[in-house]
Amino acid sequence: MIETDKRKAVFLLHQEGHSVREIARLLSLSRNTVRTIIVQGGAPPKPQPRADKLALDEELLRRLHQQCQGHIARVHEKLVEEEGVAVAYSTLTQRLRELGISDPPKVRCQHVPDEPGAEMQHDTSLYQVELAGRRTRLIASLIYLRYSKRRYLRFYRAFDRFRMKCFFHEALTFWNYAARQCIIDNTNLARLRGTGAKAIIHPEMEAFARQYGFAYRCHELKHSDRKAGEERSFWTVETNFLPGRTFQNLEDLNRQAFDWSTTRLDNKPQGKAGLIPAQAFEHERTYLRPVPAQLPAPYKVHGRGTDEYGFMSFGANYYWVPGTRRDEVKVLEYSDRLKIFQAGQCLVEYPLPADGVRTAKFSPKGQPAPPHHPHNRHHPTELEEKHLRALAPAVGAYLDYALPTKGLARHQFLRRLLALSRQMSVELFGQTLERARKYRITDLQTLQNIAWLYLQQGPGQVPLVEIDAAFRLREAYQEGSLTDPPELPGYQDPTDHD
Repeated sequence: MIETDKRKAVFLLHQEGHSVREIARLLSLSRNTVRTIIVQGGAPPKPQPRADKLALDEELLRRLHQQCQGHIARVHEKLVEEEGVAVAYSTLTQRLRELGISDPPKVRCQHVPDEPGAEMQHDTSLYQVELAGRRTRLIASLIYLRYSKRRYLRFYRAFDRFRMKCFFHEALTFWNYAARQCIIDNTNLARLRGTGAKAIIHPEMEAFARQYGFAYRCHELKHSDRKAGEERSFWTVETNFLPGRTFQNLEDLNRQAFDWSTTRLDNKPQGKAGLIPAQAFEHERTYLRPVPAQLPAPYKVHGRGTDEYGFMSFGANYYWVPGTRRDEVKVLEYSDRLKIFQAGQCLVEYPLPADGVRTAKFSPKGQPAPPHHPHNRHHPTELEEKHLRALAPAVGAYLDYALPTKGLARHQFLRRLLALSRQMSVELFGQTLERARKYRITDLQTLQNIAWLYLQQGPGQVPLVEIDAAFRLREAYQEGSLTDPPELPGYQDPTDHD
């Protein structure tokens, strides 16, 4: 293709009286090309639209694409078999892309200038964080003021609509201000249906945001750069906050995340301009919308019953309900506490226990503890297992092999094994379990028989079981020897403990 500048040069030289041969020699073009350019007046040729050999009805394609739920292979089958349109599969996919049916056309992002008080951004990200040396799946929630670049970070084990409202309440009441709109992705936590500019926010979340003076706005699909400040903030979390820090538990992690996001980053210069978020926020404060201090914290309502000892269960723990009756109670779950109501009156308020606390019972402070345990209270066996493993290394090795992973069978097995250990000496118990692991025995009655065998034999090694070699002459054995050998790779060597 000849460039536009060279075409103009050809035409100008022709107007100055130069011959075709001379112009072709000066510009390294063929004489036929020079003649064509002169005929066209030096202007580039207009692109000719490509005419499809096979016309595909757009309305038909849209109808079939909707009927087949977007499966193009099925659309192709219906076109060929039912509509009688002999079209190649590649041609069909290209035509669907051109019409924006299978793949919506990509549009350019709109550059939105930074305006004080205009926008904040929110998103979540999944991380594997080490808590006390154990990798734990956590969800990081972060909100970001676009103009002043202030951040608020918190981690959760699970993130739902209730926790999203609790997070916004904590962050906005900490700042005491909110921007006019909050840019989010197309998450189902706040969006009812639709995407991007056509997204309809869930009425519950829309009413929640209205209390704080802002509105949710979804960005277009695959336009995550619309909240680039939020994405860059998560990159800072991955490269600056998480590396080189140790966390004992979820509470310790959130305590460090709060200090890092609200104190350290607030006073650290950001970007090439060296903007300090704390100083920029003082300027942006006059443009933000104040958050009313009287707003109640978000809560979730649960209905619970009271057992015969006055306890109600919530979150795998047990809370004592004051009074003498067993009426139904209403539990209001906040982000950090519980309130128990009965007949419209608040009976007691409990702070939520630390992360990971299970089967614990709580009663009001300053009052005598209830004399009874809750009904149907779970009895964990962590102490029993710890006691058994401390007896001897052979006991720990046997538990690693024979202990069920979870469920009621695990707890029953540990309690019965602990009772058996108290009926004999530690040396005899260790020898018994070592032999049981060698022969892969988990039946407790058989363990007792092994221990009794050791007592009868006295000190020393218990001999192996004697096998009469005459069994090979039996008719049943000779008949079974003609069959294929069974696949028992785990039992080939009884000394292979792994």
